[in-house]
Amino acid sequence: MIDKNVVENLVNTWLEGKDYFLTDLTISTDDRIVVEIDHKDGVWIEDCVALSRFIEDGLNRDEEDFELEVGSAGIGQPFKVHKQYEIHQGDTVEVLTAEGKKLFGTLTGVQPESFTVTVTEKVKEEGKKRPVMKERDVVLNFADVKWTKYYIDFK
Repeated sequence: MIDKNVVENLVNTWLEGKDYFLTDLTISTDDRIVVEIDHKDGVWIEDCVALSRFIEDGLNRDEEDFELEVGSAGIGQPFKVHKQYEIHQGDTVEVLTAEGKKLFGTLTGVQPESFTVTVTEKVKEEGKKRPVMKERDVVLNFADVKWTKYYIDFK
């Protein structure tokens, strides 16, 4: 079986000096290698091809046969690493909490153990007949969240 550390070192070597970052690396028992990278401005197919070739050049097919897939983290997929939260500050996100509650709002802050989403909700104010829309900051610990995704609005 191919050593994950070897592949991770190859990926990190290729990433040096680039704005790309690794979001996921898996190697199955049958040596299927899946590498996901991300970038604040999106991932170019040419860069996926270049990384794939770099990894292939660093591994020996004569010693072990493997399947290699290099791609982007994918828009609309759950965030997997802290850096994805950082690059999506200011964007609309969808969050599913551990209790099963969904939140939609703007990712307004990222800390080491938590992040802040500003949500807009209807609030009944004293003395008014109709509820008004108000913004509220919700601070969530990463441990209390099942997933967070970049929200795509098709309107």
